[in-house]
Amino acid sequence: MSYNTIAQLFLDSCAKYPDNKVYHDKVDGQWQALTYSDVLATVENFAYGLASLGIEQGDKVAILSNNNSKWAMADFAIICLGGVTVTVYPTLVATQIEYIIDNSETKLIITEDDSQTEKIMDFMAHNPTLDKIVSIKESEKYSDRVQTFDAVAAAGEKHKAGAGFDFLERANAIQPGDLLTLIYTSGTTGNPKGVMLTHDNLVSNVKSSLKATHVDESDIRLSFLPLSHVFERMVGHFTGFTVGGQGWFAESIDKVAENMGEVRPTIMASVPRLYEKIYNRIIENVNTYPALRKKIFWWAIGVGKKAIPLKQKGKSPTGWLGFRHAVADKLVFSKLKERIGGRLRFFMSGGAPLPKEIGEFFLAADIKILEGYGLTETSPVITTNREHSFKFGTVGVPIDGVEVKIADDGEILCKGPNVMKGYYKNDEATAEAIDRDNWFYTGDIGEFDEDGFLKITDRKKSLIVTSGGKNIAPAPLENALLTSAFIEQCLVVGDRRNFISALVVPAFDALKAWCTDKDIETTDMDTILAHADVQAHYQQIIDKAMEGFSRFEQVKKCALVNREWTIEDNELTPTLKVKRKVVTSHFDSLIDSIYES
Repeated sequence: MSYNTIAQLFLDSCAKYPDNKVYHDKVDGQWQALTYSDVLATVENFAYGLASLGIEQGDKVAILSNNNSKWAMADFAIICLGGVTVTVYPTLVATQIEYIIDNSETKLIITEDDSQTEKIMDFMAHNPTLDKIVSIKESEKYSDRVQTFDAVAAAGEKHKAGAGFDFLERANAIQPGDLLTLIYTSGTTGNPKGVMLTHDNLVSNVKSSLKATHVDESDIRLSFLPLSHVFERMVGHFTGFTVGGQGWFAESIDKVAENMGEVRPTIMASVPRLYEKIYNRIIENVNTYPALRKKIFWWAIGVGKKAIPLKQKGKSPTGWLGFRHAVADKLVFSKLKERIGGRLRFFMSGGAPLPKEIGEFFLAADIKILEGYGLTETSPVITTNREHSFKFGTVGVPIDGVEVKIADDGEILCKGPNVMKGYYKNDEATAEAIDRDNWFYTGDIGEFDEDGFLKITDRKKSLIVTSGGKNIAPAPLENALLTSAFIEQCLVVGDRRNFISALVVPAFDALKAWCTDKDIETTDMDTILAHADVQAHYQQIIDKAMEGFSRFEQVKKCALVNREWTIEDNELTPTLKVKRKVVTSHFDSLIDSIYES
């Protein structure tokens, strides 16, 4: 592992594994593969093509696309050219994308197709820096204004002789401290902050992760988390490429289960939501079994749970437990493992807390999930559980070269080469996040157990993290809802849940007047709030208020509260701000009812 930049990592792996298959896309129902040699040729041509379009060292180039091999190759081309990749979630709406493009001073954006290009056309005419769009797919609507990825690569091949620089020399001249990428992360104020990560940040995380978890060229990865997210980009994109392994790009989130059966991965990174979905699907199926088969299933899980303490230390059950475990494997576990391809070594989980019961259930069935912890600002990994040493309910121990300590108020602090350079054009936010001794303040509350495993116990900030790993700032959503004359107070919730919802206190006078017009009886508030027309009315208000937000941010459902929150009940501060923890504890059963329905 002699590389010190991601550009060197790329070139070293292409030289070491030229004939290995590295990327697989499904095209017209068939998987198509690219070797490291194929990728090197395309990356070099595309880098020259970007140069022919005026992209120079230090320029920002954005990628707005779902996962595919051209996303990955575009990233390496930008990097080797000495540019800076600005990653943009394809689920974002035009106004959010415009902020990122404007703040980052992006000169060129690579889109996936016309649906993404259309978002850019909404604001491109008045953007001061963005002047070119390259589309991964052929454009039907904007062919006169957009070049294709393939056309740019073809132009780059012709441009080499007159480019004025050598691709290999340019890539090898990049320094560890050079800026590699800008990744915009949600903030509690609504506007995202551009996290500046250097080559050294990502390289240090790749090397330390490989020391913590063994991965080699025999491993097969299925990629479905967005490459625009630092977790998939570091773990799947960079680390997988380093060791010569194979990467397969899932067709979509909906096709992940089907693709797992086709690809038969050995390792896979995901957020907890996938494991929750697999678990729920298993339990639904088990509930349809005849009584005897159902009894055998739960007997097997019981046997597996008895073996968990041994498995956590990298040991196998022996003796009578070993015999029963072998029987359980033959009758139950082998069938569950076959559903996910039959050769999985382990899952990796990050982005949100993994429920302890989910991890224990899968390990009982001989399917291992290793949970880690980190943030975009830390490249991302801070701690992780190891393949032969792990504890559920914890996020493992610090990776090599990274220091972690707990502040007096319980906040988790981190120091190491993985910590970001800072927030782009935001010195004030950088100073708040990183102190003079280079400790990064994570905003999470935690503690170490007796064995040095880190537990996350709370969130210092109100930022919501869904079970799908999406970071959601609640304030903009709440402000949008409060513009309605029918809403007096509201609180957006959804931490560790699979969608965002809200507690809503109606503006009771306005609601009663509306009910009178609709001939709805208004003598009892609980009866009013339970009325189907009232429920539908508030759902329409919410849907309208959420139109300007991305799908994953939107409040999907609400529960109507029959009284106002008050200072006397400790639900409001003296300045009338809602106390999030108090309100959610007072109405926890009502919140649960949203998700149960």
